[in-house]
Amino acid sequence: MSAGRNLPLSGERLWSSLMEMARIGALPNGGCDRQALTDEDGEGRRLLQRWGEEVGLALTVDRLGNMVFRREGRDPSRPPVAIGSHLDTQPTGGKFDGVLGVLAGLEIMRALHEAGAETEAPLLLVNWTNEEGARFAPPMMGSGAVMGILPEAEILAKRDGGGAVFGEELRRIGWAGEADPAALRNLGAYLELHIEQGPVLEDGGFDVGVVTHALAQSWFEVTTEGAESHGGSRMAGRRDALMAAAPLVSAVEEIALAAVSADGEAGRGTVGQLDVHPGSRNVSPGRVRFSVDMRHGDPGRLDWMGRELAARAAAIAAGRKVRIEVAPFWHSPPTPFDSALVQRVRDAAAARGLRARDIPTGIGHDAVYVARRVPSVMVFAPCHGGVSHNEAESITPDWATAGLQVLADAALATAGLVRG
Repeated sequence: MSAGRNLPLSGERLWSSLMEMARIGALPNGGCDRQALTDEDGEGRRLLQRWGEEVGLALTVDRLGNMVFRREGRDPSRPPVAIGSHLDTQPTGGKFDGVLGVLAGLEIMRALHEAGAETEAPLLLVNWTNEEGARFAPPMMGSGAVMGILPEAEILAKRDGGGAVFGEELRRIGWAGEADPAALRNLGAYLELHIEQGPVLEDGGFDVGVVTHALAQSWFEVTTEGAESHGGSRMAGRRDALMAAAPLVSAVEEIALAAVSADGEAGRGTVGQLDVHPGSRNVSPGRVRFSVDMRHGDPGRLDWMGRELAARAAAIAAGRKVRIEVAPFWHSPPTPFDSALVQRVRDAAAARGLRARDIPTGIGHDAVYVARRVPSVMVFAPCHGGVSHNEAESITPDWATAGLQVLADAALATAGLVRG
C-alpha cells in the first residue's frame, strides 16, 4: 500500500505552480534566468514563502540563505525528514531543473494540510542556496556549507564575475538569515526529486528513476600563458596562448572517451568557460583561461583523466614554448545513496504500478552533499531528450506526477504517516 495513496496529491496543482514560478525570470524561448542572489531569485523565494505560509509551514532562513519550512510531527523529538532542491537556475535554464523538487515537496505539504494528516516525525521543505554555481562558483554552496564541506566564511566572501560579493548580495535581496546552517545536519533522512538531465529513462519508457549513487567529479582551471603578437606579424616564433589552448580543449573530449572502465562506461568531459586576453581582434592572445569538468563512475579512471590532462598540457607547453597550469578547482567523490531509502523508493514505484529502473547520477545535486552526513536518496523524472541547462528543457505533467507520487510515498513512509 502506498503511504500517500489516500492523500489529495495533485499533479495539476504541482504543474500550475511550476508554470507560475517559471514566470519569474522568464526568457523569450520558454526558459528561465533566475540565477542565485539576483532580484529574480529573491522574487522566487518570496513566492515560495507565501505558498508555504498559506499551508501553515514555519519558515527559518540560515546565514547562507537556505530556506527551511517546518511542519511539526506528532513526535517533535524525532529527527526531521527533509525534502528539497533549489529554485536558482542557469542564465539560460529551463523550468524544471531543481524547481520540480522544491515544488513537489510543497505539494506534499499542501496535501497533508488539506487532509489534516500527521506524520510521526517533523517534515522539512528546503530550498538550498546556489545549487547551480552559475553566478557564484562552485555549485551546491548552501548544502555544501550546511554539511561542513565548504567553509561558510569562504562562501560569503565569494565574488561573481562582476565583483559582487555573495554575502552582500544575499543581504541586498533580503534573504540573509540568522539561523545556524549546521542545524540542518541533524536530519533523519533527506529525499530529492529531480529531472534526469539525460535520455535514459525516456528512451527506456520508464516512469521514474531510482538513483543509487553519484559519479565522482573533478573540476580544473587551466591557464595558458604565452605572449601577445600583432595579427600582422609572422607566424614563426609566435607564442599564441589560444593556439596552445585549442588542442588541449579538444583533448578533454578525447580523454573522456578514452577513459573506458571495466563495465564499458566512458568518462565525461566539458569545457564550459573560456576567457581570452586581451580579447582584441588583431592581437594573438597572450593568456587564455578555461574550465574543465571531468566525471566518471570509476574513481580510478577519473584520476587517470586528470593525470592525462596534465600530461597533454605539459607536452603542448613544451612544443609551443608557453606555460600551462592545470589547477584543481573542486572535487566530489563517488557517493552512494542510502540503501534502505533506495529500496523504499523502489517499493513506492512498484506499489504505484510505475515502471522504474536503477540509475546513477553523473550530475552534482544538493542530495550528493547531504548524503555524506545524512541518509539520502534521489528520485528522477524523465526529461525530453535529456536536454537541460537549456531553455528547451521539458517534461510532461504525467512524469512530474509520477515523480511526485513516488517522492511522497517514500518520504511519508520514512516520516511515519499517521493513519486515521
